[in-house]
Amino acid sequence: MMKDKKFLASRSLVLLLLIFSAVSACFAQGLPKVRLFSTGGTIQGSGPNRDEISNYKPGKISPKELLENVPEAKAVADLSYEEISSVGSGGVNTKILLKLAKAINAWLAQPDSAGAVVTHGTATMEETAYFLNLVVHSEKPVVVVGAMRPYTAISRDGPFNLYNAIRTAADPEARRKGVMVLLNEEIQAARDVTKTNTERVNTFESRDLGPIGFSDSDRIVFYRNLLYKHTYKSEFDVSKLDELPKVDIVYGYQEGERTAVDALIAAGAKGIVLDDSAPGFADAVKDGRAKGVVFVQSDRKGSGRVMEDPELKKGVVTADNLNAQKSRQLLRLALTKTTDIKEIQRMFDEY
Repeated sequence: MMKDKKFLASRSLVLLLLIFSAVSACFAQGLPKVRLFSTGGTIQGSGPNRDEISNYKPGKISPKELLENVPEAKAVADLSYEEISSVGSGGVNTKILLKLAKAINAWLAQPDSAGAVVTHGTATMEETAYFLNLVVHSEKPVVVVGAMRPYTAISRDGPFNLYNAIRTAADPEARRKGVMVLLNEEIQAARDVTKTNTERVNTFESRDLGPIGFSDSDRIVFYRNLLYKHTYKSEFDVSKLDELPKVDIVYGYQEGERTAVDALIAAGAKGIVLDDSAPGFADAVKDGRAKGVVFVQSDRKGSGRVMEDPELKKGVVTADNLNAQKSRQLLRLALTKTTDIKEIQRMFDEY
């Protein structure tokens, strides 16, 4: 009799678990489908001690662990994940960028997908975000997220950032906003945002224009739309590319010489971004232009436009208000289509 009761109790438990799984599956099917694409960075970083926020190894925590640590997100979205890489942001290269872009495009092309989230280190996050802003061909949201403190730290910011990124990617109001960067409850446009501090959690700012929205506790709110071209309106296509043209950056300073420009051209640079001016650049640009190298004039100050000065425009594209690192990404893509200066200037004016 006792064995029969144990058997019935066990069978009832199994039945309840099956029912719960079925109900959970049905519930998940009704949620927006969001995929996490992990690349590494501090948000996936592991350190030796909980009070260590600088001595850690990036990319050691798996995307599976990240999602399991934020169970609240399961009530927001039907989640899946794909590991692209597990490196710090300094290790992100063209191979990783192209792999990431192609994977996101494939996911967002599925009719039932709602959005994508990308984990990334913060040092070069703005570069990857802007690159994706130019090559992801979808109206669906892509949210790039990171952290200033590693996964193993006290008061880590990664889990809440990730939760908010998932909320944003699942929100229908986030469509047509291009690629976004989300940390510290602020939603920034990929084109506008830059990292401004090496350690603080409020490091990401859009200096000229401010955030486009916020991940508030009650709902995701947006306050402005974007007027420049991005994502679903972009003309750039990397679907069949395995590499991109070599483009480098030269920093301008007092007594700056042409040595760096000449060396990069000799090393095979097809384009060079000048981050501010220097005395020795003028002759180097003239000689480089004669060799077919395309130059873009940016500025090291971090905000404001580079004006279209007639003297400056002698064979040099102006970057508008794009910083040097983002100008590099746009020039690389522009050079896959043309070397015509006027056409490349149009791209810098529109994107």
